[in-house]
Amino acid sequence: MIRRLFPVAAVLTALLTSVLIAPGLATAPAEAASHPKPQLTRWTPKLVIPAGKKGKAWRSPWVTTPQRSTALLPSWNVSRMPDGTWLKVYVRVADGSKVSSWKTVAQWRHGLSGGKRTTYGKQADALAQLDTDLVRARSGKSFTRWQIQVSAWRKSTKVKSPVVRAVTGVSSTYVSKTAKTSKTSMTRTIDLKVPASSQMIHRGHFPQFGGGEAWCSPTSTSMVLRYWGLGPSKKATSFAKGADPWVDHAARYSYDSSYRGTGTWPFNTAYASRFGTDAVVHRLVNLRPIESYIKQGVPVIASVAFGRGQLTGSPISSTPGHLMVVRGFTASGDVIVNDPAGRTNSQVRRVYDRAQFERAWLKGSGGVTYVIAPTAKRLKF
Repeated sequence: MIRRLFPVAAVLTALLTSVLIAPGLATAPAEAASHPKPQLTRWTPKLVIPAGKKGKAWRSPWVTTPQRSTALLPSWNVSRMPDGTWLKVYVRVADGSKVSSWKTVAQWRHGLSGGKRTTYGKQADALAQLDTDLVRARSGKSFTRWQIQVSAWRKSTKVKSPVVRAVTGVSSTYVSKTAKTSKTSMTRTIDLKVPASSQMIHRGHFPQFGGGEAWCSPTSTSMVLRYWGLGPSKKATSFAKGADPWVDHAARYSYDSSYRGTGTWPFNTAYASRFGTDAVVHRLVNLRPIESYIKQGVPVIASVAFGRGQLTGSPISSTPGHLMVVRGFTASGDVIVNDPAGRTNSQVRRVYDRAQFERAWLKGSGGVTYVIAPTAKRLKF
């Protein structure tokens, strides 16, 4: 897939048409013939570097998938990540006796000093390749097992160790799908009071971090954090000038120097985890699981893509990749969102037709979501 920030079209100006793409969505992925439920596996390794050491690694056991799978999305959470520390995340997959090479998914750090926050190239072999933040089986191939490794590092033993609190992977038989519109489970309207932020009011902010008009992902992440009463301090956002500085902060600390943007899925959930949340990149089968989260008071971020005329009421006419917050549902099952593409904060809240939204989400990203909630909530994913 092409991973550049130059998609075609939308009704915005040429400057704005490049801004909404998210990793995994630059071109339409192949659809699967059947759509079994994705499998999420999560560990809590509490990885800490021992005193006197500069690094330590943790490796998961092999995970057996319930069906032959073609895609794997990793994510990770930290409870401490000082400047001068970083993580490296690796994944490999297997089919019988055939085992792929280890794929270096990311070098991730919270702070900006000492190195880059980056994903890596394809690293293709006969079985699998990396697509920014997504491990994909090669065409005609699949895998039945996978494994993840996280290594924690610090530049000096005098720097406090990072603490890796959780590691997650979600495997699936598809990266995109079409399906009949799900029947709603809603019996009344629920509209969570998620604060609204527009990415568009940040137009031109910090081009070294992709430019504010491109920040659909960190804008959505910051809205959910604010809903929970979490996020950076006023002092931490003092570098930002203008309204909603927490958006600038989220963009600055989720920027992927390889992708050259802020839409890398696990970088956003890792950022959110720094504020006391459990945060995973998930793949959900349809809107009904999101309805369940909404009933628990948990907003969910959805990754969508759609063509011209395919999402009535959207502030953009089309996009190959965009993220927004699902904040509720009407009693009839239509989707209430905070869409950061709204030109102002007051234009962010929207209501989208259920069938259109679900199609844009499932066909666009295969149901990729960020699920973020305070650790005290002990949310089940």
